[in-house]
Amino acid sequence: MIRKILIANRGEIAVRIIRACAEAGITSVAIHTDADRHALHVKKANEAHCIGPDSVTGYLNAHRIVNLAVATGCDALHPGYGFLSENPLLAEICAARRIRYIGPDATVIRSMGDKIAARTMMQDAGVPVVPGSDTSLRSQEEALALAAQIGYPVMLKATTGGGGRGIRRCNSDADLRKNYGRVLSEASKAFGSADIFMEKCIEHPRHIEVQILADSHGNVVHLFERDCSIQRRHQKLIEIAPSPQLNEQQRQWLGEMAIRAARAANYENAGTVEFLLDQDDRFYFMEMNTRLQVEHTITEAITGIDIVQQQIRIADGQPLAYRQEDIRQRGYAMELRINAEDPANDFLPSFGRITRYYAPGGPGVRIDAAIYTGYHIPPYYDSMCAKLIVWALNWDDLLNRASRALLDTGVYGVKTTIPYYMEILKVPEFRAGKFDTGFVEAHPELTEYSTGRPAPLAAAMTAALAAHLGL
Repeated sequence: MIRKILIANRGEIAVRIIRACAEAGITSVAIHTDADRHALHVKKANEAHCIGPDSVTGYLNAHRIVNLAVATGCDALHPGYGFLSENPLLAEICAARRIRYIGPDATVIRSMGDKIAARTMMQDAGVPVVPGSDTSLRSQEEALALAAQIGYPVMLKATTGGGGRGIRRCNSDADLRKNYGRVLSEASKAFGSADIFMEKCIEHPRHIEVQILADSHGNVVHLFERDCSIQRRHQKLIEIAPSPQLNEQQRQWLGEMAIRAARAANYENAGTVEFLLDQDDRFYFMEMNTRLQVEHTITEAITGIDIVQQQIRIADGQPLAYRQEDIRQRGYAMELRINAEDPANDFLPSFGRITRYYAPGGPGVRIDAAIYTGYHIPPYYDSMCAKLIVWALNWDDLLNRASRALLDTGVYGVKTTIPYYMEILKVPEFRAGKFDTGFVEAHPELTEYSTGRPAPLAAAMTAALAAHLGL
């Protein structure tokens, strides 16, 4: 039985896992670099251990982290997301040191991390894939020939990796010649591999993903889908569950495809099968994320299932607590990623001290955050500092609740994406539940908001202050 878990991560996801451990009566162990010594996850965990001064590579040293798990008497390790969460080496080291890895087997991580291998596996399982190359591209000339065959536009992609890196769209032979070397370089630098492949570019797709859970006893279930179409440069901003753009027939079919994909991969633990939905309502497999997703929160909101606790239960060798027929969706949920960025200044990162922080509340509102008043957001990590999750029984109420909760959230001292999301919620097509991955680029005017006080209000406040001071 798992009694003590080392969390190989930081920030809000570390806090989220710590809370799941606390409810399950499991001791949580946090790790941190010098830059994170005052971080919230350090304060919340039962134990916290410094992994050195290096702000970034400290969280990437798999051997050192597993050694610490062994030294502190941990039974298991949770990778969270990002950092080492999709690195098969971490799972391998855990297995060698008899530390239970809360995630899939290393072989599964490796096969799903290889996008060509994943494509082949899905094709064999009868899951539709985007037309493209079945092997790594060997030359620019081969890429040009394939592009002529499948037709422009095409996407050049790194075979391994993710996070929106190592991806370039090509609309012509000239674009392909220009970008081929760039993608090779990006793939080598970001992922240590110069292997790239090509896929037909699906124009104006909707990005739909399905949450799955699978145990070691052969049981697999899906927890319905999430719509992740609101994104910028392949980075998700707002996620919704279930998708307001699917009908019930599509929803059931997609769930079945996700289960088929999980079985084909011999998957175990929590995972996400990602699809693209084109303008003709055809679905295509995109990739499988072999980890907990940032947006798992909205699936929890509509199903009532604690996904992190289920991850721990599966890693402990227990069967799934739910059959497919036991799982019901109720209402709609939305996650808004609050990033320390300035949308009005080309989303420039905004790091520094949070002078004041007010968390939202009320019915159907949840905030997963790692910030507090006085906290310094360090410049070394991802800019996301909080996740606002709202739930309501119907779509219109969800939109109204999201707007209210954003107004109810106060983060001062740094710029955030909160005012930008307020603008998105006003756009008619978003409110109608009709949008695709090109939404952000199609609405550049949304960054032209004002955060200043309205002139009449400012004048009234000035007059009141003057009267109070006797001026």
